[in-house]
Amino acid sequence: MPITVADIQAPIAAEMELFEQKFKGQMKSDVMLLDQIMNYIVKRKGKQLRPMFVFLMAGVCGPITEATYRGASLIELLHTATLVHDDVVDESNYRRGFFSINALWKNKVAVLVGDYLLSRGLLLSVDNGDFDLLRIVSTAVRELSEGELLQIEKARRLDITEDIYYEIIRQKTASLIAACCAAGARSVGADKETVDKAHAFGEKVGIAFQIKDDLFDYGVAEVGKPLGIDIKEKKMTLPLIYALNKTGFLEKRRIINIIKNESEKPKKVNEVIAFVKNSGGIDYATEAMNHYVAEAQVLLNAFPESPYRKSLHQLVQYTIDRSK
Repeated sequence: MPITVADIQAPIAAEMELFEQKFKGQMKSDVMLLDQIMNYIVKRKGKQLRPMFVFLMAGVCGPITEATYRGASLIELLHTATLVHDDVVDESNYRRGFFSINALWKNKVAVLVGDYLLSRGLLLSVDNGDFDLLRIVSTAVRELSEGELLQIEKARRLDITEDIYYEIIRQKTASLIAACCAAGARSVGADKETVDKAHAFGEKVGIAFQIKDDLFDYGVAEVGKPLGIDIKEKKMTLPLIYALNKTGFLEKRRIINIIKNESEKPKKVNEVIAFVKNSGGIDYATEAMNHYVAEAQVLLNAFPESPYRKSLHQLVQYTIDRSK
């Protein structure tokens, strides 16, 4: 039987329910338009993997406190703000199968909503003196922005090496999951060494999570994001980087030319997908993902055994077994 979100949430089911109520309260506004948009955001929330990382790591390190709820809220507020802004930047009309904020209320409103969410998160921490949590999460948001800009810069030249790829995904994806784990540990008063260990664990999980996302682009799962979307957006993912490094100069030039100039043509995108599969790119990326998962599990085993730790092990497995 595959692991379900309900299985993973078992030790923190009551906390997640209470968190949802608290988070709804923090999203309220006296401005009618803003309140309407906040309700829309709350209703279309995803699986809430990030708050789960916060609560489970807090449970691993000590009794869950009010600061844990604030840490989880801070992560969700700042993460949601970045998603709202991302949809404006990407001119995306959908998010998790629903219309995006910019699609329904236009770009100007979406940017202001993102700013509002950001300020709510900052004030939540400042008003409660959660400066350590604010530092952890703000650092992650800074890294996320840097990672996005580095990816944009490299997409123009398509000259990403494996080292640069890992730096991009460490900043873009792993930094936030690492912040979840570090914030969870710090919210229960864990010392610096423990917080750093939690952060390192989250970073490994985040890297594995992103490699799994890369694999969706090649139809490894039946569902998930549209096939070839990364290729169309000229994103250099690990399977593609490996395949290009393994091929001859002429073939490499041909594939890069397709990505640069013909990535809007489905037939040409399928050529790139076939090239990556035939070059062993899928197997290589899968092996790399499993390597990071194994390293994460080793780091996690350094924490005391508990139902929370067991659920974190399951959550790690879930992030790479997921089909979307």
